[in-house]
Amino acid sequence: MRDGFIKVAAGTPKIRVADCRYNAEQIFTLMRQAAHQGVRVLCLPELCLTGYTCGDLFFQPTLLQGAEDGLATILEATRNLDMVAAVGLPVRCKWDHKLYNCAAVIHKGEILGLVPKTHLPNYGEFYEQRWFASGEGKDFMVSLCGQEVSLCGRGLFVCEDMPNLVLGVEICEDLWAPAAPSSLLARAGATVILNLSASDEVVSKAEYRRQLVTGQSARLVCGYVYADAGEGESSTDMVFAGHDLIAENGTLLAQRRFSTGLTVSEIDVDKLVYERRRMNTFTAPEEEVWRSYFNLEPATTALTRPISTTPFVPSDAGAPAPSPPPPLSPPTPGTGPSAATRSCASPPWA
Repeated sequence: MRDGFIKVAAGTPKIRVADCRYNAEQIFTLMRQAAHQGVRVLCLPELCLTGYTCGDLFFQPTLLQGAEDGLATILEATRNLDMVAAVGLPVRCKWDHKLYNCAAVIHKGEILGLVPKTHLPNYGEFYEQRWFASGEGKDFMVSLCGQEVSLCGRGLFVCEDMPNLVLGVEICEDLWAPAAPSSLLARAGATVILNLSASDEVVSKAEYRRQLVTGQSARLVCGYVYADAGEGESSTDMVFAGHDLIAENGTLLAQRRFSTGLTVSEIDVDKLVYERRRMNTFTAPEEEVWRSYFNLEPATTALTRPISTTPFVPSDAGAPAPSPPPPLSPPTPGTGPSAATRSCASPPWA
């Protein structure tokens, strides 16, 4: 945490669809592994407590209660971990009787806030609107695991011991949407965006996903931690590869695919704030956001991210120059334009 660096991780646990007890055990085990590696901010996949591919089981109160009980187990098991984590689960709301696809941001046994998914995909292989309501414009209190918690998509999570560490959260499709919630959150002060995702695999999608994450981190001058669903999800409709990514201001720091576990790197939040200070086009939004505060014990961060020994020299400076294009070949005699139609712009052999 010193000198502006914060160690972050994207984690993909092994899960079983609709087995909330097993999934909770896998999640808090992964959280303990992350804490052992010095991680202070951890992002986990979308709906990882139940599994993303539960289908109409999301309508069942038994599953929803199991998700809440699983989160309570995680809170108790990680009460002594000095780490902020974002965990995906479905959340019932008694005020409108709707179900929301949420990220629970937790720290030392406390739920700091719930962030609902704003953009629900309902095209191609996705049909989330069958089960969930959009969190756009929602801002109310819900009771979860014996705590009264704010459910709102316009929330920031601020570290009091490291003021430049401000977390914003969005969920999967929110990044694909034309107006991503992270745009508002970054302009309101978020320096690190966490994305809880369940992005399936189709041909060439992995490269597009990398471009989205790195491009958004560059556009918002932020760190971006993207955690994807992986092993254990149902493959009846989709296949998931656990494609985890960590980017900072347009640079991909770390990625992992086709495996479960942790993808770890460090984000320099002080540098991000410095870059934003230089940019007069990076302006604050007019919309109001709420803030939740937490504390992290200051500690030295061991760097694992790549550090260039020649930071002012382009990384491809030593690459050979591209070969020049081949010269134009003259056309076959008799196929070119006649002398009467030639212009001064015609090549000499035309």
